[in-house]
Amino acid sequence: MSIWKSLGPAIPGVAIGEAVRAGVGAVFGLAVTGLFLLTETIDPTTGLYLVAPFGASSVLLFAVPNSPLAQPWPSIVGNTLSAIIGVAVCLSVSDPVLRVALSVGLAITAMLACRAVHPPAGAVAMTAALSPDSIAQLGFCFALAPIALGTVALVLLATVYARITGRHYPMRQFDVPGRHRTEDPDPAERLGLSESELTDILKRYRHSLNLGVEDLARLIGAAELQAAAHATGPLTAADIMSRDLVTVGPEARLSRVADLFRTHRFTSLPVVGADGGLRGVIFQMHLINAAQARAGQSGRGNVSALRALILGRDEALTAGDIMGRDGPVAMSGTPVAALLALMADGDTDAVPVVSDARLVGIVTRTDLIAGLARSVARRG
Repeated sequence: MSIWKSLGPAIPGVAIGEAVRAGVGAVFGLAVTGLFLLTETIDPTTGLYLVAPFGASSVLLFAVPNSPLAQPWPSIVGNTLSAIIGVAVCLSVSDPVLRVALSVGLAITAMLACRAVHPPAGAVAMTAALSPDSIAQLGFCFALAPIALGTVALVLLATVYARITGRHYPMRQFDVPGRHRTEDPDPAERLGLSESELTDILKRYRHSLNLGVEDLARLIGAAELQAAAHATGPLTAADIMSRDLVTVGPEARLSRVADLFRTHRFTSLPVVGADGGLRGVIFQMHLINAAQARAGQSGRGNVSALRALILGRDEALTAGDIMGRDGPVAMSGTPVAALLALMADGDTDAVPVVSDARLVGIVTRTDLIAGLARSVARRG
């Protein structure tokens, strides 16, 4: 059974949205790169302007942008270096089999030596070795265009596309500022391990070509958080949620919303319809963003705009205009372990709890901390 299992897929299932995102990115990247090379740099009569290895590079750049093999240095340097080697071998070795074998073997050695391993680059070297007529015409210019220029174009397009679609490319570095733009890493990544220690782990298990240091830190942090969540036992959202809720309707003026935030010292305020169904959640940041938007429209400063909202002198906006609609939602039976993972990364301050689409409670960070503290005390 284990043998048959080892022959199956080696990666977890991918959401259809992510598959479409990667496919559309490849279409975008290759189409723009092909047009650029064809119209600006390459004589199409050579037949080498959008080479097959670019398709393999697109798989890495758009489908697995976190891979160390997909980063700008290995992509550009690996492809270009392999092209130079492939051209050199093609111009000096006449036997086609030996030419291909030498091109690919020398390219692999050079990429490893330069810390620029990019699997499609092996195909770049082979492409040169299998195209003696075109290489005789292009010479070492083949390494510049289409290879170097085409790879640079793909990398730039992958960077833009990743930003547009909410991914990180190039991959995050270990020492970049956290989400709050301070020197502290994000809470889930404060492992007590240095970059050199994490690098040693990758080397020890021979995964330095498969995983970056920052991604290893994120995975270890997520694993520790999941293990800690198991210690909460059978606690659910219903066990820790706040039930006596203060809510507003979508039509409530922002002056009313601001009064409730100030009176109750809330950090979040659910918005419900007349039927008790959850419509959204307002966080303090939504008020600040509304003030900034009004400031831009009226020419007032952000502070005066926010003061106008709070004092009720700006009645144009309602709760329905500023509330968040697409945040996470829990059920009464949702395990606290799942809420812990949601709220530990700083993006979620509170999670509404619903039953048959009706709001029955809300779990804030305060609720979560108190519930975890009681769980620890009981185990002690």
